[in-house]
Amino acid sequence: MTSFIGTQLPSPAGILELSEDDLGLRLLRLIVEHKQGHLLNRHDIGLVGTWAELGPEATTDEFLQAIIEAWEWLAVQRLVARVPADHSERAFVTRRGYRILEADDGLALLRAEARIGVDLHPLIQRRVRRQFFLSEYEAAALLALKQVEIRVRQVSGASEGDIGVKLMRKAFKSDGLLSDPEQEAGEQEATSALFAGAIGVFKNPSSHREVQFDDPTYASEVVLLADLLLRMLDRIEARLQGAP
Repeated sequence: MTSFIGTQLPSPAGILELSEDDLGLRLLRLIVEHKQGHLLNRHDIGLVGTWAELGPEATTDEFLQAIIEAWEWLAVQRLVARVPADHSERAFVTRRGYRILEADDGLALLRAEARIGVDLHPLIQRRVRRQFFLSEYEAAALLALKQVEIRVRQVSGASEGDIGVKLMRKAFKSDGLLSDPEQEAGEQEATSALFAGAIGVFKNPSSHREVQFDDPTYASEVVLLADLLLRMLDRIEARLQGAP
């Protein structure tokens, strides 16, 4: 007779071929979607008896270690956490765990959030990351690029009426305040195109109409592009302040 767990997971040999994150999410689905709450116990999940229904291959140290690695990955990713004021090894599924399971591609979302988890520029670190973790990807990307526009205006001394691509082109033209005179003409134009392109492609459309930022990976890369541009502006400002 085929066991329930055996119908939800590959064979023990197949489990050993899974990455720890893939296996971890499979365990989480077993816990939440298939009501296998006993798998939330850190002690029980490593017992041979828990997996005996999968056959003798599930009794090996290699198999049990793979299961424990996947369970620990869940804990490191804050998808499960220890039950408060409990001295056993019981855990519960966190709010983040449920959110990741509800996503169309939980692993992609986790990896996108890991990108955003880096040390972002101070101007966007708190607000953008908060929007992103609320799954408001368009708002996060727009906010990050808006800060780039604001920063360019501040550093270049442009007026409030200078906006968007025109502002970028004005600030970074060959004789513009933000243009680096030590760069070759081609590099100056490339820098201008980089800032203008980022604003024109990713910010301006969102400012005027709804843009589908439903892919967290795509949105996270836009935020990281804004992060890079802000750091470039910091270096430009430092150069200008150090100029005689």
